[in-house]
Amino acid sequence: MAMARPEEIGAEAVKELATERSGAPITNILIIIAMQTEAIPLVNKFQLSEDTDQSLFPKGVPWVRYHGTYKDLHVNLIWPGKDLVFGVDSVGTVSASLVTYSSIQALKPDLIINAGTAGGFRAKGACVGDVYLVSDVAFHDRRIPIPVFDMYGIGARQALFTPNIIKELNLKVGKLSTGDSLDMTPQDEASILANDATVKDMEGAAVAYVADLFSVPAIFIKAVTDIVDGEKPTAEEFIKNLLAVTAALDKAVSQVIDFISAKCLSHL
Repeated sequence: MAMARPEEIGAEAVKELATERSGAPITNILIIIAMQTEAIPLVNKFQLSEDTDQSLFPKGVPWVRYHGTYKDLHVNLIWPGKDLVFGVDSVGTVSASLVTYSSIQALKPDLIINAGTAGGFRAKGACVGDVYLVSDVAFHDRRIPIPVFDMYGIGARQALFTPNIIKELNLKVGKLSTGDSLDMTPQDEASILANDATVKDMEGAAVAYVADLFSVPAIFIKAVTDIVDGEKPTAEEFIKNLLAVTAALDKAVSQVIDFISAKCLSHL
């Protein structure tokens, strides 16, 4: 189904579009995932093929598309690729925003899944290896202390409400806070507490912002690699646990996609 640009449709048309989509079976899923380590197991699980046609995205970008059919679903997995200068995964909100925008334009998904690893907060009950289905997203590092601009900076949004997925798969539910740094400054900590977040990442709220622009429903699946308010250094714990936690993440994503098959949005 072709998506109109936001500036081309009014509020009532957006509501009609959402209603139309919610009653039709989901057929086209877009997975946005930031790191190759997180992406490859899902590529193998769903037997996706790497797209060799470079015309889908703007010339010169390192983004990688994997695609294929799983059950009755067209699955597109987009990984932002390796930074052209430094050769590391293109993590963070800038790459996530650009990839999400271009992918929505090119692929017209019925549903976006942003999957990835995240830091968790012990004070909120998070443990390494836990997988969360996110209820709400917000930014914690866009501090604009001017009325209304402050709320814009936080950018709070709700993820797609999926009570049946939560019940069926017994996933934990928590709020997500997004920022462009792996560490946490005292200012970030105060903002994350204000966001009531259980997990923090570097992409989710950016994906949510773009998805919201185009009225594309989005869900967020985040697996905890490190305890932000624990004793161990975040970077050290993240690297140590990445592979094991990615396995838990990919299992959860697979279960969610199995559940989505043959259903419409209103049944999630």
